Amino acid sequence: MDDLRQKYIEAIANAADESALEDLRVQAVGKKGEVALKMRELGKMTPEERQVMGPKLNALKDEINSALAAKKSALADAALDERLRTEWLDVTLPGRGRRQGSIHPISQVTEEVAAIFADMGFSVAEGPQIESDWHNFDALNIPGHHPARAEMDTFYMHRAEGDNRPPHVLRTHTSPVQIRSMEIAGAPLRVICPGRVYRADYDQTHTPMFHQVEGLAIDKDISMANLKWVLEEFVKAFFEVDDVELRFRASHFPFTEPSAEVDIRCSWEGGQLKVGEGDDWLEILGSGMVHPKVLMAGNIDPAAWQGFAFGMGIDRIAMLKYGIPDLRAFFDSDLRWLRHYGFASLDTPTLHGGLSR
Repeated sequence: MDDLRQKYIEAIANAADESALEDLRVQAVGKKGEVALKMRELGKMTPEERQVMGPKLNALKDEINSALAAKKSALADAALDERLRTEWLDVTLPGRGRRQGSIHPISQVTEEVAAIFADMGFSVAEGPQIESDWHNFDALNIPGHHPARAEMDTFYMHRAEGDNRPPHVLRTHTSPVQIRSMEIAGAPLRVICPGRVYRADYDQTHTPMFHQVEGLAIDKDISMANLKWVLEEFVKAFFEVDDVELRFRASHFPFTEPSAEVDIRCSWEGGQLKVGEGDDWLEILGSGMVHPKVLMAGNIDPAAWQGFAFGMGIDRIAMLKYGIPDLRAFFDSDLRWLRHYGFASLDTPTLHGGLSR
């Protein structure tokens, strides 16, 4: 067995590749290998001889298997070293030409809106996207039978069986942020609330997740005239026109009284929107005077304070201003679309420097 051990240990050490190593394994410890044949001879030996030769053969088999495994690992390491040497690549080098990134139109328009209202004294307020049923509906004077509260329109969060806590929803508008702002800051107050909102709808002009911005102003002696002026100034600044005509149409929202939908005079000459001219009208937002019950929900006395509120879709006004035909393209992550409609990453919108390119 010493000759057998020396024969295979030397042969394994000198094996040039894994193929030669596999041949040696078969010759040594395979089913018909030399060590296996030696083990078959144990049956012809006396019990005393088997007690001596059995452990020696098992030890020889284990030693050869260990040498095979060590050599296989060494050959693999050598092959990897050779591959790394021949396929060497400096991963710190740029793989493609450097290109400056672009800002998504939603981000750009959100910044434009914030810049315009900041110039009128409005601060930006934010709130959670998962809202309590109370903040999203009850505090806004939305009754329990209102269609907006139906599961076909609103995403309700799952509740475990036996959980009696009030339900939570993916907020359907950013109005809950107005309630939270009133609870925290009280009156007087001027805020805009931009952010993501969620509704169960999907087509060319609706997506399950979209963006809204809502505004709230609370003070003493505030009227619809103040609301009209604020909206006129916003539309002129946003669409970058010198004059604009707004039309207020009576409507109904649970959280405002009186309520009005707002249209802007425009034309679609040549398929292009032109604001402030023409004979057409385009609805852009909803507005009204804050309902007294909403003020009370925000811990503000409606006998001493009053205010106005408005809301519009950021995606919608972005489509109107920049001629984007399909709302779904905002969320497709198509780099070609973003390079076409995107904005320079350092082009921060300001009123004095210009909102858009």
